[in-house]
Parts: sequence; C-alpha cells; structure tokens
Amino acid sequence: MTSDSARLRIKTWICATVVVFANVFGNFFMKKGMPAELPNPLSYIAALFQPWVALGVALLILWMLSRMALLSWADLSYVLPVTSVGYVLVALAGRFFLHEQISAKRWAGIALIVAGVALVGGASPPRTHGEEASR
Repeated sequence: MTSDSARLRIKTWICATVVVFANVFGNFFMKKGMPAELPNPLSYIAALFQPWVALGVALLILWMLSRMALLSWADLSYVLPVTSVGYVLVALAGRFFLHEQISAKRWAGIALIVAGVALVGGASPPRTHGEEASR
C-alpha cells in the first residue's frame, strides 16, 4: 500500500466517522429540542430557533456536506452500509438518553444492521478514488 492510498483510506475512515456522528447527534438534538406539539406551519419555523433544534440542524448540515465529500471519492456500495451504523447509534441514543422503549423486533432489526455492516465493512477494504483514478 502506497502512502497516498493509506492517507486516502485514513481520510475515508475519518470522514465516515464524521458522517455517522453528525447524523446521530444532529437527529438526537433535533428530537431533544422539538416541542411536543406544533399547531401550525409557523410553529415549525419558530422551532428552528430553539437552541437544541438549531444545533441539530447545524449538525445535519455538517452531516450532508461530509457525506457529499465522502461520496465524491468512495464507493457508494461501501459508504451506505458503513454509515448505516448510525441507525444503531440513533436507536441506542433514543433508548438511553431519551428513555424510548425499543421492542424486540426493533432490536432484531438493529442486530441485522450490525451484521450487514460487519459483512460489508470487513469483507474488503474500501475502494476509494484519488488523483490516480482520474488520470
């Protein structure tokens, strides 16, 4: 492995980590800050100015930008399964921080996601495209 490909692999893992955690915490903070009832469309706009909701929106913007960057150089068939581990982390955050109830069927689905991520992520190294691919 050349130093360029090692650097690209590290960059891919770092960016994938940012994608996952920005998604998890963005959704978590939005849920934490949302009012229980939004009686009219203007209430949604007013909710954007709640501190937790604004933080969640900012993190979801970071999520989208970092996901776009990651997809620009890494294979879609690698990025989507690996970043789907965020679904697991969102469920765990909901369970432990928001005290949501998660049924056995949902836990089974979470286990399937983890198994799929392990199969895709561990099967082969991510193929990424750097400058050498465009030549």
